[in-house]
Amino acid sequence: MSARPFEAFAGGVRVRVRLTPRGGRDALEGVEVLADGRAVLKARVRAAPEKGAANAALEKLVAGACGVPKSAVTVVAGATGRVKTVEVEGPTEQLMEALAAIGV
Repeated sequence: MSARPFEAFAGGVRVRVRLTPRGGRDALEGVEVLADGRAVLKARVRAAPEKGAANAALEKLVAGACGVPKSAVTVVAGATGRVKTVEVEGPTEQLMEALAAIGV
């Protein structure tokens, strides 16, 4: 069981996210533990899950929270599912601090 929804890798951080599209607002809402024991960052976006719009909104939301350009954030797994893995490229320690500041 992982207590944190993120892990460092060479060049950045990978974050597990549970996304709620059409959520009424764009927000990161803290950490949740799934039934299988994995910790995920809860996120919601206004965008619908059509033609990648919700994933693009998630990338923008995570980029803003981490203080990196949108081009540094990519959904690398789970593009069509609710639970996704997002890679954030940048200085690992700075990204970990930014995630800690938003309650992750």
